[in-house]
Amino acid sequence: MGRCVSIVMIVVVVVVAMAVARGDSDNKSASVWSTVKEEGDLLAWDPEADDDLTELAMRDDEERQLDGGFSSLDGMLQWAIGHSDPAKLKEAALGIQHLSPEELRERQMEIKELMERLKTPSDAELMKIAIDDLDNSSLSLEQHQRALQELLILVEPIDNANDLHKLGGLTAIIGKLEHSNPQIRTTAAWVLGKACQNNPFVQNQVLELGPLAKLMDMTRSDFIEEATKALYAISALIRSNHRGQELFYMEAGDLMIQDILSNTSIDVRLRRKSVFLLADLIECQLDERNSSAPPSFSSHLLLKSVVNQMASVDLDLQEKALYAIKNLLLLRSANAVVFKDVCELDVALHKMEQQLQQQQHQHQRLISDSDSDDDTVKDFEFGEDMENLRREVEAIFNRELDKARQGRAESGDIYDNSNNSPPQFPLKQ
Repeated sequence: MGRCVSIVMIVVVVVVAMAVARGDSDNKSASVWSTVKEEGDLLAWDPEADDDLTELAMRDDEERQLDGGFSSLDGMLQWAIGHSDPAKLKEAALGIQHLSPEELRERQMEIKELMERLKTPSDAELMKIAIDDLDNSSLSLEQHQRALQELLILVEPIDNANDLHKLGGLTAIIGKLEHSNPQIRTTAAWVLGKACQNNPFVQNQVLELGPLAKLMDMTRSDFIEEATKALYAISALIRSNHRGQELFYMEAGDLMIQDILSNTSIDVRLRRKSVFLLADLIECQLDERNSSAPPSFSSHLLLKSVVNQMASVDLDLQEKALYAIKNLLLLRSANAVVFKDVCELDVALHKMEQQLQQQQHQHQRLISDSDSDDDTVKDFEFGEDMENLRREVEAIFNRELDKARQGRAESGDIYDNSNNSPPQFPLKQ
């Protein structure tokens, strides 16, 4: 680091010398100054802007503390200027300005070589380095994990994600899904999900390479982080992607969701992601009015499992369950009578109403007693949003239930469940 700072100080001195020389003799140094500016404006600095130097130095000090080094050559240059005595810089510059044109050109070439050595690698170069590390079987487990973590950050910009496949990254990452170490598999799935998120171009590339079945198998892992990251990758891979959803159903993905939601012992994070994925899949069916929903979306086991999530103590899971139920009720194949008599949705909605009322009263008391903080206010606002969603679901449910009863009455199949009599139609298992 000390060598880098020394190099930058040399550059600063030369730059200031050129600036001073330009002020004293425009004809002598104008051509040299112009050439330096054309090489990236790296040397552009106003020596009279002393008021900004302290602020720049403080900001760059903080950046170096955060990332262990300078974020850019410009940051390094500004740091060197901010930590130098302007009078001494000017004195050194006055000595250099008397150099001959040949000597100045020689210094200019030295600066260019130094800048090339200090140049920060591009994102594409960093991605290629990480991918090469993944392909290098002689490297340690920790080095492979570090390479995946670097890619996790690098693929966030969509342009970088789009370049991943042509650099060999997708093949290398998908290969790590088969690794014997669960942490490697977990991070690999995470990187895939991050690259695919809201990116149809990368989604289709990944689908062509065929990792969907492996990702679905990973959701059954006993290592919960692996299971949740695999489900995250699946959601990102097939969201709003018709081909991806077709492959998902072909691999019995709907049954995978049903198995997760019907198992009450499964970690709440996995159930959260499953309900969210289900709601998203149903929404796609609603957007395509002419397409029929998979038969599993009418499965009594699946419907009952989704409604049961409303009893969770996890408010986030409750909210996602409400969204899924809302979408399920809007399907053409929806049967509100099943939601009432098999799933007991009316009972679940009433219990949720009572729970929300109790929570809101507690939040209101804290707010009125001035004992509240920002989190309490946010919780209160979230509770209001939840109650509005609950009422919306309840309104849709009652409307669909009335339609079902009216249809049965018109067909002569009178059904009255006021005395909790069993429904007059066979139940699917």
